Amino acid sequence: MTSVDSPPGLVDARYARWDGAPDAFVVVPVPALPPPGAGEVLVRIDLATVCGSDLHTVGGRRSAPVPAVLGHEQVGTVVAVGAGGAVCVDGTPVVPGLRVVWSITASCGDCDRCRRGATQKCRTLRKYGHEPLDERAPLTGGFATHCVLVPGTSVVAVPDGLPDAVVSPASCATATVAAVLGAAGPLDGCRVLVTGAGMLGVTASAMAARAGAHVVVVDPDPGRRRQAARFGAAEVRGTREPVGEVDAALELSGRPAAVRACLDALGVGGTAVLAGSVSPGEPVALDPQWLVRGLRTVVGVHNYRPADLQRATDFLAAHHRTYPFAELVGSPYPLHRLAAAVAAAPGAVELRQAVVPTPPETARADGGTA
Repeated sequence: MTSVDSPPGLVDARYARWDGAPDAFVVVPVPALPPPGAGEVLVRIDLATVCGSDLHTVGGRRSAPVPAVLGHEQVGTVVAVGAGGAVCVDGTPVVPGLRVVWSITASCGDCDRCRRGATQKCRTLRKYGHEPLDERAPLTGGFATHCVLVPGTSVVAVPDGLPDAVVSPASCATATVAAVLGAAGPLDGCRVLVTGAGMLGVTASAMAARAGAHVVVVDPDPGRRRQAARFGAAEVRGTREPVGEVDAALELSGRPAAVRACLDALGVGGTAVLAGSVSPGEPVALDPQWLVRGLRTVVGVHNYRPADLQRATDFLAAHHRTYPFAELVGSPYPLHRLAAAVAAAPGAVELRQAVVPTPPETARADGGTA
């Protein structure tokens, strides 16, 4: 257990308050930050990435509290640990100086859902980057200089040599994909369809390929299809091209037409895992007899369990040189230019834009850092 009365380096603690419009971000200083409470962990954020969910929020496609501190993909360094201490998912003690990623959710551990293992759907769930702003305790999202991790948060130590830009998406995209592959079951020797070649899709392609699958990726964008081929896809297809029968289908785009494509391609005994449909969309018809007589399984994945975050980090540590994960993240924007990072994300070649909490006086006008 480590506790400090006056954690070092907090005179410039700041967060980016989102006020509801796509460009409505204001960097706000934290006038006085108390030491972490019992079971809490204070982390200095080293780099965050703009997730597709952040874009959906600022664009109005999904509801969110206003004001708020967004951001839920990030990597940081532990500054202080409250009374009682904390441990990582693998049992490593959380201590100052430890480089970490953490879960998007914090769970109580005591409700009926937590007791049956569905901690990601805890009845009192808290989600980093999704909570209403509390000015008394504002450090709840990744777009800030620091974050306070509350009890019930899963923490994973980051191995040496794993770049910040590569591991930051582990907290959402990579861990979600780990959960998706877990729901799909063993994939060795299977033909696997992945719909959507965004960050989740190319990650799923790589993870499924390493699991021994023959991966078919479908995406309407030729550039993304080419990228998927670099991440283990054995075949890439446009949305109008035939796919053939598959043993497993992983839907990661959220588009109703892609859900339909996954169901249509699923062979006897196959499993379809839907993870992209996180906002309301057009209903997709499903014939019960097709499901029953074909011994098919359709399962949804939302959020993830602690072990998924560990598997995600382990995968990136083992394979980030095999697949060009570093190329998926653009050059970092300083925190005070978060609006520019958000605006650049939809049309960027990179699948993620990076944000670093650089003090304004050391930031260049072009969005880089000195």
